[in-house]
Amino acid sequence: MGAYNKKYMIEKLAQYVRNYIEISDEEMEFFYQYLKVIKLKKKAYLLEEGKVCRARYFVIKGCIRSYYIDEKGVEQIMDFAIDKWWFTNYNSLLNQSPSENFIQALEDTELLELSLGAFEELTAKLPKIDRLFRIIMERTIIANSNRIKYTRVLSGEEMYHAFLEANPQFFQRVPQYMIASYLGLSPEFMSKIKKRSTKKKI
Repeated sequence: MGAYNKKYMIEKLAQYVRNYIEISDEEMEFFYQYLKVIKLKKKAYLLEEGKVCRARYFVIKGCIRSYYIDEKGVEQIMDFAIDKWWFTNYNSLLNQSPSENFIQALEDTELLELSLGAFEELTAKLPKIDRLFRIIMERTIIANSNRIKYTRVLSGEEMYHAFLEANPQFFQRVPQYMIASYLGLSPEFMSKIKKRSTKKKI
């Protein structure tokens, strides 16, 4: 990787990290030494069902999804991640157990990989990174908890609008049927909601 690309990636990562902890430029350079650049073509897999997840990933640019295939052979979307998000399969990573999910690129995607071994070494030498990832995990747990709550208390249309308001960028980059799967809605119902929303704006 060229110097410009390295600088760009460190800046992107620093913008994210400094939302949660204080960290100097020198410490960011040190952090970056433990990361590996990964490039995925659209539709390529970062993790497949049955494989063990061995890293955390920071999305520099691109879009990825996590999904599983149910007993009927239908894809069920678990989550998405786009630019400047950390992403992993925590169950597989922390337990070092085979993944029940796939992680796939929806666009050409560039990531920074922090392997399990690198994480342990890095956090021993720079403990504040351990705090960073504790905050990330806590926020992930809260987001998942809220999602479960919303599916119980909100109507399908209310969920759609709540998701649209919180994540407008996904509607430009993710196919509608995948968003429907993530929200637990049918593509047909999503189309009806969008049509009603369009009519209200006119």
